[in-house]
Amino acid sequence: MPRLLTEFGMGTSLRRGDYTEAALRATKDALWHNSINLAELFGFEKTDMKIRVDVGVQNPNAVDVAEIEKVFPYGQTEFHVYKGGLDIPRPEGTGNPTIIANVALSVSFDMERAE
Repeated sequence: MPRLLTEFGMGTSLRRGDYTEAALRATKDALWHNSINLAELFGFEKTDMKIRVDVGVQNPNAVDVAEIEKVFPYGQTEFHVYKGGLDIPRPEGTGNPTIIANVALSVSFDMERAE
């Protein structure tokens, strides 16, 4: 399936050390950038959207994908969580680091669907 659109987002967890929250904020950042009506442009329903979600954080195992999936109002999501993003230690050396997550959302459709 050809990728028709990619949007990028960044999110943070400033004090709680929450990788899921940072990834969720990055996902919302990417989603809110997108106002293109791709489904209608190609004659598809919004539920036909195939959305690949690539998440980069320093601790991929700490991301609860089920929580992030809840933010998508439609489409079929596929998640891939990788080591990436950035953890910034506190200047005083104690407490949780500031977590930065990066997300790429890629949208495609099954252009060869049966009629």
